[in-house]
Amino acid sequence: MTTLTNRPNTALVVIDVQNGVVGDAYQRDTVVANIRTLVDRAHVEGVPVVWVQHSDDDLVKGTHDWEYVPELVRRASEALVHKSFGDSFEGTDLEDVLASAAIGRLVVAGAETDACIRSTIHGAFTRGYDVTLVGDAHTAGDKSAWGAPPVEQVIAHTNLYWNFQDAPGRTAEVVGTEDVRFSS
Repeated sequence: MTTLTNRPNTALVVIDVQNGVVGDAYQRDTVVANIRTLVDRAHVEGVPVVWVQHSDDDLVKGTHDWEYVPELVRRASEALVHKSFGDSFEGTDLEDVLASAAIGRLVVAGAETDACIRSTIHGAFTRGYDVTLVGDAHTAGDKSAWGAPPVEQVIAHTNLYWNFQDAPGRTAEVVGTEDVRFSS
């Protein structure tokens, strides 16, 4: 039901599952396994997978920390979007990648819940996309030393409020890995 005209397709968007981002993340292995399941299902169903990779002063291109985790391997034919802001649309070619494939619905997984995931799902929604957040396929590192709640609460809160996100002509939902439907 996207507000984007002539965009009937869905894409899986995998955000920042990089060594330096998820190395110490909450339930890292489970979340990465769930994302791997989604990627494998997308491949079987012919659904585009769009990979997003962050870099900044602390996550330097070409370093081990910048690389995607070894459990997740991008096919050479799949889009790779490089970003340096939280919202995967800001300063990137993500919109062009999605438009060229007539994508109006995003299924989102990755890291970090309280930063790039949240920024991207909001950015997509305000741009007219339908957005499905995979509730058991996103994670973050512990930021409680800076006053943030424990990661499991951050994830639970994000899943809660995203499930009730609302706007004209768009849908937002949260589903588990096993309940993801790439086609309507």
